[in-house]
Amino acid sequence: MSTDTAPQLISAEELAGLLGISERTLWRLLSARQLPQPLRLGRNTRWRSDEIRRWIEAGCQPPHGK
Repeated sequence: MSTDTAPQLISAEELAGLLGISERTLWRLLSARQLPQPLRLGRNTRWRSDEIRRWIEAGCQPPHGK
């Protein structure tokens, strides 16, 4: 698989920085289902940057149906 087509993944630390919130607040929002669901890679949690970008562009609305 080419790295050009692989989704960019961001960590909780990077996402919190992007949103201007603490990591603790990020985990609280995730628990409240206010964020897109992340991918679990072993013990790591990552979000797809393209999904986060679309979510922010849509006004950071809570995901529907979750």
